[in-house]
Amino acid sequence: MLEGKLALVTGSTSGIGLGIARSLAAKGARIVLNGFGDPAEIERLRSKLAADAGVDVDYEGADLSKPEEIEAMISHVDSRHGGVDILVNNAGIQFVAPVERFPVDRWDAVIALNLSAAFHTTRIALPAMKQRNWGRIVNIASAHGLVASVEKAAYVAAKHGLVGLTKVVALETAGTGITCNAICPGWVLTPLVAKQIDARAEASGRPVEEERRSLLLEKQPSGEFVTPEQIGELAAFLCSPAAEQVRGAAWSIDGGWTAQ
Repeated sequence: MLEGKLALVTGSTSGIGLGIARSLAAKGARIVLNGFGDPAEIERLRSKLAADAGVDVDYEGADLSKPEEIEAMISHVDSRHGGVDILVNNAGIQFVAPVERFPVDRWDAVIALNLSAAFHTTRIALPAMKQRNWGRIVNIASAHGLVASVEKAAYVAAKHGLVGLTKVVALETAGTGITCNAICPGWVLTPLVAKQIDARAEASGRPVEEERRSLLLEKQPSGEFVTPEQIGELAAFLCSPAAEQVRGAAWSIDGGWTAQ
């Protein structure tokens, strides 16, 4: 379905991003991974994905909090692979604190990676997409892009902003072969969420499994985590011909979280 297309997936060395990269690769897309981690482990992931899917897989270690590194990354991808056809903005971080005690540097860091990075990748990748009259931009927002939770001011603001950015880009590209949509996952058992569960267990003194279940049921009526594989398949659908007229959507995949 996506044979020959080049997909750049940010934050794809683990969790949701890696699940998306695997799904797109399975549909024939060439992949550029991006993210932090142990170099040997990243190389293992890269080579295994290439072997499993039978596609070219590259890696770019750009720090997405720095616009100049984003620009250099996409320039390198353009020169080496012929341009970005599919852009998946997935990279993100979290910090939790009440507004009045939220560290300014943490606010700036969350906004930079969760929102500004997607703006920079999009503005740089769009001209070549317009020239080819084909492109897919998939922004990984969150249930927190649609509703709020306490002590997550920066994350909620960034994800709401990402949904808004998605709609603007969708409108600006509505008469072209480019689509832009957001996916809004609920709880996914990523390393980021696992750390939150561990912190809750440490604070409460309750078993980790009990805190995992408690965390889920506070928000997600299904009582089950969304998986990276499910999100990957949804992202692949949004890149398919069937989704050609899906534009500016904020697609919930949250076990009923935002239906309440």
